Amino acid sequence: MSQISSLPPAVSPESPRLLPPSAQPAHWPKRLFVWLVVCAALALAAFGAVRAYRGFRGNIDVTVPVAKVQRGDISLAITAKGALQGGNPETLAAPLTGGAEMHITALKKTGEPVNSGDVVAQFDTTEQEFKLKEAEADLAEAQQHLIQAKAQRDAEKEEDRYALLKAQADVRLAELDVRKNPLLAKIVAEQNDLALQSARDHLLQVQQNVANRQATGDAGIAIQQAAGQKAESQAATARQNIESMTLRAHRSGYVSIKRNTNTNFFFTGMSLPLFQVGDAVHPGMAIAEIPDLKNWDVAANIGELDRGHLAIGDKVAIAIIAVPDRPFHGHVKELGGMTGPFWDRHFECTIALDDPTPQLRPGMSAELIVSTDTIRQALWVPAQALFDSDGRTFVYLRSGAGFTQKNVKLVRRNETRAVVSGLNEGQLVALANPMDMAKKKTAKSNPLKTIGQ
Repeated sequence: MSQISSLPPAVSPESPRLLPPSAQPAHWPKRLFVWLVVCAALALAAFGAVRAYRGFRGNIDVTVPVAKVQRGDISLAITAKGALQGGNPETLAAPLTGGAEMHITALKKTGEPVNSGDVVAQFDTTEQEFKLKEAEADLAEAQQHLIQAKAQRDAEKEEDRYALLKAQADVRLAELDVRKNPLLAKIVAEQNDLALQSARDHLLQVQQNVANRQATGDAGIAIQQAAGQKAESQAATARQNIESMTLRAHRSGYVSIKRNTNTNFFFTGMSLPLFQVGDAVHPGMAIAEIPDLKNWDVAANIGELDRGHLAIGDKVAIAIIAVPDRPFHGHVKELGGMTGPFWDRHFECTIALDDPTPQLRPGMSAELIVSTDTIRQALWVPAQALFDSDGRTFVYLRSGAGFTQKNVKLVRRNETRAVVSGLNEGQLVALANPMDMAKKKTAKSNPLKTIGQ
């Protein structure tokens, strides 16, 4: 019998070596992945903590431009933009013809030169010409009726004169017959008395009729004369209206066309257009102006906040855009009332030009700098260092390595400087919002996060 050996089988060099289960490295990749995830989470948490700490510290890693609070004399000024216009302009308005409206048939353009007597605007005279012809026809008819009435009155006068003479003769004859009564029979004498009384009554009636017909004739003539005068007045009014519907310049200068306030501006881009040929115009509306080129003004709209800082006579530096090489000077001439909605209140300021030149034209744009007062030894900061929020004015004051908000009181300001109180001379204030700069820097340094937000 063959015996089974208890020795382990021989292992050939080519066969793989078997290890116990506890010694086989089957789980080490999973453990390594877990450790990597934990390390990444800790790194992100540390990065966020550092960023939060830096933000809490006032963004000390952001370069913020600063400026010192200074003390000195501040000359305050108000800047504005305006348009050039002639002073003391001659206004040309639509005539008061009594009609509902007129239509423009001819009109000069803005800036077009004119001489005294030149036609600036003309209106359609068709209606007035019809009225003139109608009035002239009525006048001719009234004159003919007047001639007829006078001829009829003259004829009636002749008839009345003849009837009166006949009645007077009848009375005299009857009186002669009455004188014969003593020689005549009683019945004949009574007949003569009755004939005399009848003749006298007829004479009285004729005299009354003559007076009535003369009054009637005079009244008819007066009526025709009044009709003629009325027609003549209507004709004269029509001629005057036709003449007034041609607007002529009474001085030499340039035309400045007015804006058409008779237009519905909601359908014109919220801007009133200038008058043009074909527009309907109501009587009395201003159509154009002829400025006095010896006296120039600049009309500007200035904000409500600067109303109390201006006074009549303040000096103004003027820059005409179309004449860049020539500085101009002027002074405040008039200050108008407030206009505009509550969120954009402004007033019109008229500035007289002290040194005009022949190159100037109406409508040219101008930039204005109005010099107001000077504050001595004022505490001031650059205008861009002031910030407004929630009804308060503040600055970002340098505090250690960061910035803190500091409320201040604004006294006055101009385009570049602001006079304030509540700060000390020499302190540093930020010229930009440090928090906004930090956000911009963060967005720039981490664009993927910004896109994902």
